[in-house]
Parts: sequence; structure tokens; C-alpha cells
Amino acid sequence: MTDKIEKKGAPGSETVEVLGATFEEGKPDSVEAGKWRQKMGSRAEKLKYLETAERYWYAKESYGSEKRKKPA
Repeated sequence: MTDKIEKKGAPGSETVEVLGATFEEGKPDSVEAGKWRQKMGSRAEKLKYLETAERYWYAKESYGSEKRKKPA
């Protein structure tokens, strides 16, 4: 993939070279991409996956935004 360089105006100078988009457009290869629920076997595995993904809220050693270290 070649880098796209665009020329744009900038304050204090006439034109500046700016690097354009550096990604390749595309879509997922399979229909199954992103369907994590079907990959898990039991309810316990699904809950463990969610607790790992949402460890900000469920972690024992840290506190989410609604939790306090000391009760009011």
C-alpha cells in the first residue's frame, strides 16, 4: 500500500504535506466474526468472559466509578 500525501493549507504557511489515510478498507471475512455467544459452551463460561471483559466493574482489587473504598 502506498502512502497518500495530501497538500493542505496551514496558518502561517501556504501549503503543507499531510499524510492521508493509512488503513485498508474491508469487511470481516466470515459471518461468524463477532458472535462470541455461540463460541462459549456453558453459562459459566459466558459469565467468566463477561467478567474478564468488564473487569473495571467486577474486579476485586480496583473500584469502578460507582464503588467506594470506604462505605459512606
